Amino acid sequence: MVKESMAGPPAQRGAAGERSVAGGVSPRSRGRRGLARSAATLAILVAAAGCDALTTQAPDPGDIFDGPLPGLTPEELAAFVRGDEAFGRPFSPNEGLGPIFNNVSCASCHSGDGRGRVENAFTRFSIGEDLVPHLGGPQLQDKAIFGAIPEQLPPGVQTSLRLPPPVFGVGLIEAIPEEVILALADPHDANGDGISGRPNIVVPEDFVPLDEVGGFIPDSVGAGRPQLGRFGRKGAVGSLLLQVAKAYHEDMGITNDFLPVENRNRQVGRVADAADRVPDPELPESELRSVLSYLRTLAPPAPGAMTPRREQGKALFASTGCTGCHTPELRTGPSQTAALSEKPVRLYSDLLLHDMGDALADGRPDGQATGREWKTAPLWGLRIMREFLNGDAFLMHDGRARSVEEAIRIHGGEAQKARDAFLRLSPAARAALLDYVESL
Repeated sequence: MVKESMAGPPAQRGAAGERSVAGGVSPRSRGRRGLARSAATLAILVAAAGCDALTTQAPDPGDIFDGPLPGLTPEELAAFVRGDEAFGRPFSPNEGLGPIFNNVSCASCHSGDGRGRVENAFTRFSIGEDLVPHLGGPQLQDKAIFGAIPEQLPPGVQTSLRLPPPVFGVGLIEAIPEEVILALADPHDANGDGISGRPNIVVPEDFVPLDEVGGFIPDSVGAGRPQLGRFGRKGAVGSLLLQVAKAYHEDMGITNDFLPVENRNRQVGRVADAADRVPDPELPESELRSVLSYLRTLAPPAPGAMTPRREQGKALFASTGCTGCHTPELRTGPSQTAALSEKPVRLYSDLLLHDMGDALADGRPDGQATGREWKTAPLWGLRIMREFLNGDAFLMHDGRARSVEEAIRIHGGEAQKARDAFLRLSPAARAALLDYVESL
């Protein structure tokens, strides 16, 4: 792996003071990011000059994780390029990194805008429903700039390793009407299929603007109106703006207009606060919104071509019950962005919580999600996943599964019936189903 460079003093990791900079992005991911930016820039030029004026061939947008949605206007494409650059920007201590943090840039965790690697995973911790902010919870920041001290896991806490999820297609997910998702919920298993998906209903932070999806809406007593959670491994975040603002604040230690107070190591008091000398907020709202606009218009990769074997696999995917949670297609509602308006969203998820059994339970509640529940992970992008992870595959919330078949085999709880149906298939039929899933 190529490491991200940081200006200024080196970072620290661990109680023993082991020196290290944060994990970086693979050379292939860096190259793909450049291709995607070139593709978006080319699209702007084509729109301005006409198709006949240029002959350069852009990379196939279906084969990358960080390409723009089709149908963006020249202005939207220009904003996409600016946001892409901001997403890849590595921060140094001189620019506000830290004092405690997990990584130096958005792109350092999300390889080519796809899922992260295990070495970039975060540790979430709590005690029951208590997120223990006085102990540094709910996320462990295991790195620190020079002069600061990284956090250590407090004794007696429950932990959960979380792999950075893919960020492509989140604008489409945000544009799906709430009622479309809620219509899929069956919390009491009224249809008797053994699957009881339910939403994670959360209250947004009061700084999330009212005009944002999942924004703060005061109720009659001034508290926030509960909203549908869409983002995160347990669907505990309802607003994409909140997700981005918290990522800067918690993952990189970068304050912003929405979270302007530094995230410090509460385990050691204020002794190391002076290590970060950059005035707050460290990130202007314009740059945060640039990244937000980029994420909203980031296209999911295209699925592979259908073959007779994949047609068979598609039928088996449905007949074994996989579609009970992995809903093949949802649809966006009206949007001011034409590229997001009334579009099919082939993500293979119902965006609901499901009990996944003992093997996958982390024992940590998150909003209304219990310690056994996880939001159905979308399957789109599996076709080219290994290209951005140096040939590897990291599946499930903590990356423990290294293949689609291994991931299926550790499904339990509400998914056990579908898992058992998969295991009863003949080897040829299992291969067809796996081929189909790995082509998505």
